[in-house]
Amino acid sequence: MQAQNNQAMAGLTLAALGVVYGDIGTSPLYTLKECFSPHLGILPTTENVLGILSLILWTLILVVSVKYVIFVLRADNRGEGGIMTLSMLAKRHLDSPHRWMIMALGLIGAGLFFGDAVITPAISVLSAVEGLEIVTPVFTPYVLPIALTVLIALFLIQSHGTAKVGKLFGPMMLLWFSALAAIGISQIVTNLSVFAALNPLHAIRFMAEHAHIGFLALGSVVLCVTGAEALYADMGHFGRRPINIAWTWLVMPALALNYLGQGALVLNNPAAVKNPFFLAAPEWAVIPMVILATMATVIASQAVISGAFSMVRQAIQLGYLPRMEIRHTSDKEIGQIYIPLANWILLVAVMVVIVAFQSSGALAGAYGIAVTGTMAITTLLTMFVAINNWHWPKLPVIAIGSIFLIIDLAFFSANALKLFAGGWLPVLMGACVFMLMSTWRQGRRLLMQRLNDMAIPLEGFVENMETYSPSRVQGTAVFLTNSTHGVPHALLHNLKHNKVLHERVILMTIRAEDVPYIETEKRVEIAQMSPTFWRVMAYYGFKETPNVQDILDLCEKQGMAFELMDTSFFLSRETLVQTDRDGLSPWREKLFVWMSRNALRATDFFQIPTNRVVEMGAQVEL
Repeated sequence: MQAQNNQAMAGLTLAALGVVYGDIGTSPLYTLKECFSPHLGILPTTENVLGILSLILWTLILVVSVKYVIFVLRADNRGEGGIMTLSMLAKRHLDSPHRWMIMALGLIGAGLFFGDAVITPAISVLSAVEGLEIVTPVFTPYVLPIALTVLIALFLIQSHGTAKVGKLFGPMMLLWFSALAAIGISQIVTNLSVFAALNPLHAIRFMAEHAHIGFLALGSVVLCVTGAEALYADMGHFGRRPINIAWTWLVMPALALNYLGQGALVLNNPAAVKNPFFLAAPEWAVIPMVILATMATVIASQAVISGAFSMVRQAIQLGYLPRMEIRHTSDKEIGQIYIPLANWILLVAVMVVIVAFQSSGALAGAYGIAVTGTMAITTLLTMFVAINNWHWPKLPVIAIGSIFLIIDLAFFSANALKLFAGGWLPVLMGACVFMLMSTWRQGRRLLMQRLNDMAIPLEGFVENMETYSPSRVQGTAVFLTNSTHGVPHALLHNLKHNKVLHERVILMTIRAEDVPYIETEKRVEIAQMSPTFWRVMAYYGFKETPNVQDILDLCEKQGMAFELMDTSFFLSRETLVQTDRDGLSPWREKLFVWMSRNALRATDFFQIPTNRVVEMGAQVEL
């Protein structure tokens, strides 16, 4: 049994390598190079190299090993992680005014994550393909076309699912980290003095002697922890322990060795600072490393794209985005999904970014601000969870959290200075996503309020229908409704126009809970309201996709049988009309109406048989 458990843990750890660490694992491609970028003007002297290396190594230790691995990974929602999951946890024990503040932080973090999902594939693949320029400058004109071709191919295969390719991710990243360590060691042995960078005094001395430039350099140093948020976001796929094991025993040592190796090379040959990663490799290994690096960056990009799909689904389920088509690409893994609209939006955005910025160096200015913003929000939300959910003492939580927050805000501030050098891009993307999500959420609340104001109380209506029943027809009518108190508008319209009721009437409400999954036995609740009226409540987690047929099957297990050919589904399709009434501002009202018109039909989203659906129109003034 122990041997089987160890084997299973080894498999999960290998899989975590491929999914969780793709982004942070490719950061050595560009981090040290950007720290000595000409725009900073930091000369590659011995003290400067040791100071920068010390900053990189201690950033990895404090941010990833201490903050994420020891603290943030504890904040799981039934094993699931991620910024929106964390915001769900943080608001669970707070009163209403504070709950909105927490969700606003979560939405801002989600917006920045989408910005990161655009920039990560662009900068990662570009930095890998740029290694061809080390072989010969002849390849320079072909860097952009090759990078675009690789990324277009990556987005085109998304619809086929990543299960087969995913099996190669773990072994491929194991090879990548092994190569990182080997290259690092080959350079370290030529200059052992580079180990002095492990002393944090070098980082402190560098910051003291280069106050202004050192602060600016933090904007490049933080590139070494891009992808740290993936440790938390992907926790639900692998569990906390495999992620910890992979980081502690392979990823962190390989990254540290590679950065030290790049530092040793620069100490020996300061001119190598133009691209220390590829110049650290033996000449015969440059092209194989370019190929391996490109594959590693594709894997890193895949992880971010999959994370974006997962985030979109969570937002849809929690009511922050309109319904979209969600395809499951695996019969075994519920987490493997494909969202066509999100995929094509990401592809267009990535292509525009690559064409606009042209190089990984130019993109570096845009990269850090999204990552550091998300990291700061994660720290704040984790502090809320520690105090309110775990009931940890306030003073120690505030003290430790403040240290992490100071680090996060120092990195964020350094990147904020690059706002006009590309940092505006993720800020703009994050603002757009935040506005879409908040508008949809507030618009849906306003719509429900208007519908409830128009609704007839359900209890008296059901009693009246049993006492003064209209003509009844054979079969079952299922009315999908969000409200549990008012009569569904589709039911009223059916009575008004057809003047009949079915012999059995089901009022079905599908609710999304703030947990990732709902146990099957708790999925459906059935309550009889009268001899012919029934209430069915179905509950889904934010990582699940509702399916009406599954709900009917679960109802049958509880004694409520359905003959599908004798069952009709009635839905209300609202036509929204803009007004001058209090609610949303005029431009947000227009945005909400546009989003509502372009939302996926409930028939398709809930997977209801189309030949059994009747849609009843309803006009609602906002």
